[in-house]
Amino acid sequence: MASTIRVRATSNGETTEVQVLIQHPMDTGYVKDAKGEIIPPHYIQQLTFEHGGKAVFIADWGSGVSKDPYVKFAFKNGKKGDDLKIAWIDNKGATDATTAKIQ
Repeated sequence: MASTIRVRATSNGETTEVQVLIQHPMDTGYVKDAKGEIIPPHYIQQLTFEHGGKAVFIADWGSGVSKDPYVKFAFKNGKKGDDLKIAWIDNKGATDATTAKIQ
């Protein structure tokens, strides 16, 4: 299965800018389908970014985040060629993870 995570991490020497797009329905549990039935909640609960074995960004989410979320942030001490690990877990127990090289 292809990863649901698309990531771009670039370093300018001082800071590393990270941009991530995640494919996920992020259903709130309040929307109805075409038949008028409630679509059960299905959303990412935690998103984690690690560099050098330490968390550089952790997001604890609920059902209020939009479909296919986009995240952008920056952190210090990332160098070109370093690994950045990204992982998420949702409220149904599904997970995905990937590792990207900082450019």
